[in-house]
Amino acid sequence: MDLLILFIYACITIVVVHALLNMCTRRLNRLPPGPTPWPIVGNLPHLGKTPHHSLAALVTQYGPLIHLRLGFVDVVVAASASVAAQCLKTHDVNFASRPPNYGAKHIAYNYQDMVFAPYGPRWRRLRKLCLVHLLSTKALNDFRHIRQEEVAILTRTLANAGEYSTVQLDKLLNLCISNALSRVMLGRRVFTNGGGAGGDPKADEFKEMATEVQVLAGEFNIGDFIPALDWLDLQGVTKKMKNLHARLDAFLNVILQEHKTTAANGGASGHDVDFLSMLLSLRDEVDGNEAMLLDVEIKALLLNLFVAGTDTSFNTVEWAIAELIRHPQILKQAQEEMDIIVGRDRLVNELDISQLTFLQAIVKETFRLHPATPLSLPRIAIENCKVNGYNIPKGSTLLVHVWAIARDPKIWTDPLKFKLGRFLPGGEKSNADVKGNDFDLIPFGAGRRICAGMSLGVRTVQLLTATLVQAFDWELTNGLDPKNLDMEEAYGLALRRAAPLMVHPRPRLAPNVYISG
Repeated sequence: MDLLILFIYACITIVVVHALLNMCTRRLNRLPPGPTPWPIVGNLPHLGKTPHHSLAALVTQYGPLIHLRLGFVDVVVAASASVAAQCLKTHDVNFASRPPNYGAKHIAYNYQDMVFAPYGPRWRRLRKLCLVHLLSTKALNDFRHIRQEEVAILTRTLANAGEYSTVQLDKLLNLCISNALSRVMLGRRVFTNGGGAGGDPKADEFKEMATEVQVLAGEFNIGDFIPALDWLDLQGVTKKMKNLHARLDAFLNVILQEHKTTAANGGASGHDVDFLSMLLSLRDEVDGNEAMLLDVEIKALLLNLFVAGTDTSFNTVEWAIAELIRHPQILKQAQEEMDIIVGRDRLVNELDISQLTFLQAIVKETFRLHPATPLSLPRIAIENCKVNGYNIPKGSTLLVHVWAIARDPKIWTDPLKFKLGRFLPGGEKSNADVKGNDFDLIPFGAGRRICAGMSLGVRTVQLLTATLVQAFDWELTNGLDPKNLDMEEAYGLALRRAAPLMVHPRPRLAPNVYISG
């Protein structure tokens, strides 16, 4: 009994001494405020199952810039527009690189990709390739017909589902976006609805793996913050990452070999001109003494583009439709705008979007209330710097709390409500954009590491949302009252719905549109 009492006293003493030392260290080093960390694990227990919610609560308590100690890693969370601007604009270069993490190591080919590559010449080269050949305004315009054709196929599929058929919307949105991307990147449609005729069943498995990447990449892996414990893999995350990488790599190797064989045989007719063929043509070019592009970099780029280009977009569209179902008057007004501008005898297209003021407001409000990535991808402080009057030590990880900024009551009136008026002419944020210039609304981030696919993402979300609004009325399954629709979030790198949206689509356009569209 005496030994037990001594042990309890010793534990209490350690905790108290640790807390006092932390307070002294925070004050002496002028670090941002934050909760007292536990010994060894630090503030990891504070994160909970939905870290963006837990961190938002801490921000409310400690202020818009907080300091956490996750294991042995200093982490700062920026959760106001002004603090985010200091980090991503004033100190943009200092926060332009990524911290080491096991997700990038085990899944993204050991940092050989564009998203997690350290800031430097190789990252700039990979980003330039994507921006010039795939994501430039000219490239996006050249591939516009592909996006519109795939959206038309989605529309026919929904119209043919039957009046009382239940549709899980996220699966069909994923299929549509994945095929649009595969045609641009690989030159052909490779995804099917359940592995049916005309597609590759393994490609459908790839769609599931892409979603799994988003979930695993969003995990706060203990090994990232306490390296000495990585070998134990306490959460099983590393094992899952390695297994997932092996499956992804096998699929990408097949795609790469097919393209190499096709190129060796003089190319294939009947396929769209594709991004992968262009990348393969650069393998034999030399930049200085180095190959312009390696096979591993090509696979890493394909992985980036498929993962980042699918889940974020279809999740956003699913959130938009869910909000419109909950707000039928807004849906009705959006449809009335469509009927006036586009009519009911053809499908809306990308060239119509600039005239659809109400639709644009719907998309912006969805980006605000349901940002694709609630916490920005982590960045690392290359050198010591000052933000908001506090010292940020070299090597600190920066997380920009996009979700909290977009719900800041100091910026947004009724921040938890889905209100279009704020983005309509005369509204408080009528001139706001999502391009990283207005730090009140940064769903794609800002600065040098802003999402390279932002323009494609905006176009995709706008076109899909516009088409689903124009072409269908929406009802929930089992007679569920829209007011009772579950809007809970599931945390991951992409902000997903906890429960998929199950709906009955009701066609509202002229019948020939669903045939010819």
